[in-house]
Amino acid sequence: MGRRASPLPIPVRRALRKLGADIRDARRRRRISIELLAQRTLTTHVTLAKAERGDPAVSIGVYANALYALGLVDRLGLVADRAYDEVGLDLQDERLPKRARRRGTPRRTDEVKE
Repeated sequence: MGRRASPLPIPVRRALRKLGADIRDARRRRRISIELLAQRTLTTHVTLAKAERGDPAVSIGVYANALYALGLVDRLGLVADRAYDEVGLDLQDERLPKRARRRGTPRRTDEVKE
């Protein structure tokens, strides 16, 4: 049976592979075995090895627990932080009013009231 093509876009697959490789490298720099990190993340060494390869079938919770066990989880909260959402901020800026009115100042109307 042949291998199925991943339904994920190429940039997503690359990002997952990089995340997995970064977790693996951080584990190795700390001289932690895959078995020990698996125990600390409450998963199996097989699942952790898949995460280190960037397997998209691995739960994001496993990735998050691995980052936590390595002392790197703080950066996970910045992934979709609004400060880094350039497209969203640009769209928000486009919706800002062009001119500001003072509070309580009525709008001018072309109608003449008698």
